[in-house]
Amino acid sequence: MTSDSDSRALGAFLKARRAQLTPGECGLPETDSARKVAGLRREEAAQLAAISVDYYTRLEQGRVRASVPVLTTLARALRLDEDQQKYLYDLAGRADAHPPRRRPAQRLRPAMRRLLDQLSETPALVLGERLDILAWNPAATALYTDFAALPANRRNYLRLLFTHPVVRRLHQDWAHDARDAVAALRMEAAGHPDDPDLARLVGELSLQDADFRTWWAEHRVNSAGYGTKHYRHHLVGDLTLDCDTWTSPDGSGQRLMILTAETGSPSYDALRILTSWTTRQPGTDRTQDPTR
Repeated sequence: MTSDSDSRALGAFLKARRAQLTPGECGLPETDSARKVAGLRREEAAQLAAISVDYYTRLEQGRVRASVPVLTTLARALRLDEDQQKYLYDLAGRADAHPPRRRPAQRLRPAMRRLLDQLSETPALVLGERLDILAWNPAATALYTDFAALPANRRNYLRLLFTHPVVRRLHQDWAHDARDAVAALRMEAAGHPDDPDLARLVGELSLQDADFRTWWAEHRVNSAGYGTKHYRHHLVGDLTLDCDTWTSPDGSGQRLMILTAETGSPSYDALRILTSWTTRQPGTDRTQDPTR
């Protein structure tokens, strides 16, 4: 059980730690407006940890005891190293609960790589945990964006849907597609409630987008592996594509997402034109950094 002095010390530690961080370090957009406090604001720290501002405020004021899942998300949101995490758990009276370690780095299955290489005219992505984009083929680059030009830690399907202007404009029914993607992530979250990377993703998007906050709070879930996507591409116009997702049988959770058009349809012809313009550049990185 924590004492009043421990609760106050925990609050002081949280306050001091967020003062040491900048929004940019935590993946948040920088603003031009003057900041009244150094580092992160309380509401920013709360959103990154996917907890309410009121609850976070009471933590800093020593008026509530943090649960282990909350400590997990706080440690990730405030980018604590191993020693700082241990200190956080000790102050919270949770020394018996070991800080959870990050899940192992996601490594692309060779079979998935071979499948991508053989799909020359069909856009395809390999999605991993948290809808991270682990790999893609040239046709997917032609349809969506140059994934290789993005930092490895920003290659996430949901993040791009909400924050990448080109990917967002591509979807004719963006609200429908984005809401379905949120529901898919919400379903995955049930199996990994203490995943700090997931908490960070949810915190970032909650802070940046009101629609994401609303849809995440709905607790809607979706495991559908197929559907129809309606795109409006800036080069070839409207595309109606069937989207099918195949889950790897090895338990890795990796999914192959393939987009196809009905043979002979206008979308089929437009997709062939689009992919014919794409040439693979030597040395192009088509997979996520395995050390992530």
